[in-house]
Amino acid sequence: MKNLLNYQSSEYDCGPVALTNGIRYLFEREDIYPDIIKYIMLYCLDSYNEAGEIGKHGTSATAMMFLSNWLNQFGRMKRFPILCEFLSGTDVRIAQDSKILCALQQGGAVVLRLYLDVGHYVLLTGVEGDSIYLFDPYYEEEDDPELDVEYSEPGITFINDQPKRANRLISIERLNRTTEGFYEMGPYDIREAVIMFNKNTRLLPENTIDYFI
Repeated sequence: MKNLLNYQSSEYDCGPVALTNGIRYLFEREDIYPDIIKYIMLYCLDSYNEAGEIGKHGTSATAMMFLSNWLNQFGRMKRFPILCEFLSGTDVRIAQDSKILCALQQGGAVVLRLYLDVGHYVLLTGVEGDSIYLFDPYYEEEDDPELDVEYSEPGITFINDQPKRANRLISIERLNRTTEGFYEMGPYDIREAVIMFNKNTRLLPENTIDYFI
C-alpha cells in the first residue's frame, strides 16, 4: 500500500521530508527499509545558521548529493530497486530535453530546491500540459486569511484531493524563472535536484536511450 505524503514538523526539515516523500511516492509501504528513513534523517539538517545553530539552515546540497549516492549503493547491496541522480547548475531546468522532465515522464520523482521566501525543497511527481504536479511539505491552507498573497499569483494552483501525489500544480514557466519568487528555482548557480526512480515501475520505452546512471 502507498503512504500519504508527509508535511514537515518544523521550519527547517523540508529536505528530509521531501526525500522521504520521494520514497513514499515510489514504493509500497511494505517494501521500504527502515534503514532508508533512518539515514535520511541522520544526514539531513546539516547546515548551520548565522548563530551557529545546527539544522536551522536546513539541508545542504552536499547532504543531498551524499544521500543520492548512498541510496544507489544501498539499492545495489540490498537489491532494492532504487535509482537516483543528483543534478546541479544548468542541468536543473524543465524543458523537452531536460533530465527532470524525462524522469517525470518515466514515472520518477524529483526532489527540487526552489524558493518559498527562502530556499525550500519540494517533490515533483508528474506533468500535465505546461504545468508540474508537486507536493510541498510546508503546510498551508488555501482559505487561511493569513496565507501569503504570493500564493495567489499566476501559475500556482492548490490541489486538495491527491494526498498521495500532489498538493500544488505549478506552471513550468514559473518554475524555470531565475528569480526568487514563490515556486521559482532561482539563479542557476544555486540550483539542485535529486532524481529518483523505482526501477521496477519506471516507464522506459523500447529503443529509448537511458540518460540516467
